[in-house]
Amino acid sequence: MTMTRLALGTTAAALLLTLGAGTALAQTLNVAVPGNDLATLDPHRASATFDKNVINWMFNGLVRTAPGQFALDTIEPDIAESWTTSEDGLTWTFSLRKDVTCQGEYGPLTANDIVYSLNRAASPDTSSYSADYAAFEKITALDDYTVEITLANPIPSVLGLLVPFNGGSIICEAAGTALGEEFGRNPVGTGPFSFAEYQSQQFVRLVANEDYFRGAPEIKEIMFRYLGSDSSRDLAFQSGEVDLVNGRFEQSWLDRTAQLPDTTVQVIGPFELHQLHLNLSQPPLDDIRVRQAIAHAIDRAGLVAFRGEMLTREATSVIPSGYLGYAPQELAEYNPERARELLAEAGYPDGIDLNTVQTSLPAMLTTMEVVQAQLAEVGIRLNFSLVDHPTFHEQIRQDLSQVVYYGASRLPVADIFLTQFFDSDSIVLKPTAVTNFSHCGVADAEIDAARTELDPDRQLELWAEAQRKIVEAVCAVPMYEMGQPYAWNNRVQFATPLAGSLNLSPTIDETTRLVD
Repeated sequence: MTMTRLALGTTAAALLLTLGAGTALAQTLNVAVPGNDLATLDPHRASATFDKNVINWMFNGLVRTAPGQFALDTIEPDIAESWTTSEDGLTWTFSLRKDVTCQGEYGPLTANDIVYSLNRAASPDTSSYSADYAAFEKITALDDYTVEITLANPIPSVLGLLVPFNGGSIICEAAGTALGEEFGRNPVGTGPFSFAEYQSQQFVRLVANEDYFRGAPEIKEIMFRYLGSDSSRDLAFQSGEVDLVNGRFEQSWLDRTAQLPDTTVQVIGPFELHQLHLNLSQPPLDDIRVRQAIAHAIDRAGLVAFRGEMLTREATSVIPSGYLGYAPQELAEYNPERARELLAEAGYPDGIDLNTVQTSLPAMLTTMEVVQAQLAEVGIRLNFSLVDHPTFHEQIRQDLSQVVYYGASRLPVADIFLTQFFDSDSIVLKPTAVTNFSHCGVADAEIDAARTELDPDRQLELWAEAQRKIVEAVCAVPMYEMGQPYAWNNRVQFATPLAGSLNLSPTIDETTRLVD
């Protein structure tokens, strides 16, 4: 195999030297991402993309989407080997594998661990995704290897909530209890890779779980490196110091990297929806004319052109396209003149100032700089409070930002996206808070009704009406949908085709290989 090798620049070389952790194993996969640091590796708490990337390789669920896939129609057994459901859809019974062990010294996994984990996922005290499990009335261990879930009412996708994504990731009770608040920095799962080491702002190191129930992984170590500098990350990949890289969110990066020898470039799904959430509770955003002005000032086509058509596509609703329940909406057209008229009608002929907490993560910062310029053209001055990515997630949940730029994918069912971002119970700072940064509650009735609607056609109607109301109220301004740009050298061999994963990083499991 031929590989182009470039001399590392001084900065990149220094960075890579500081990232080492002992002697690298022969089967070490080096991964680089443009993040600054982790926030938490607790899967029931993690919301940052790069945290979820690592979680992707450590945890199992009762079920999973097929390796390399993220669509719910590919769901297959994981910790559960089979399941049955009652005729009314309210009782689900899962038979567990008997060969699953918790990583470290935490022993075999049993039904009690499943009960503990799902109850933990359903509690707002221990989970950021508790609202997703509101219908889980009772979780019972019938014996050591049988779990029964009783629902208070039918919900759109029971199995979807049990994949290893967000609350569906299974945590062993002994580990969760012993580690408590430290679990997020010392995670323990049952997956193919185990947590080994973390160095702040440098790396997370995982090692192969030799007792993994599907077999010991061929890769023996993963070094997940934080390389915030685009140039340093590119040089590290080009030199062969990094095998797999989360790249720049730019078409030019995809085109240029694809020209490297022995390199595969791919945009993986699911596509995240990127939108501006407008805080309706704060002036001047409490005036719908101001929110409409912002919507008319955003040039979605221009943003897609900036990001690249291989990476992005224009948003068409307040939930991503392709989700069960998605209904395309008539969004405000790009019309700067109309935006200025609306500001004048609202009493702001000289424009307005808005404040936003903004992450320094390059992919998001560059988008917001374009948005900032578009808004400035109509007299909307968007002032940045620039912070690192973990601090960004912390501060937007403290309701410190009038405008929140957020990119997200969720389990591809309308209920979850609508609940987390637009149900009033999910408004930030509430005891039941999730990610409703806009303080929007205009579609509560439709969102609530759709959760328990038994008629699938009527359920779709309710979800469509909820989207229409949210768009009409301009709770958020949808901009574009974007996939994850990855490149890997041909040392990395995936056993199955790679479309993506719900956790937004390539599936690396016991079958993934490194070849010389």
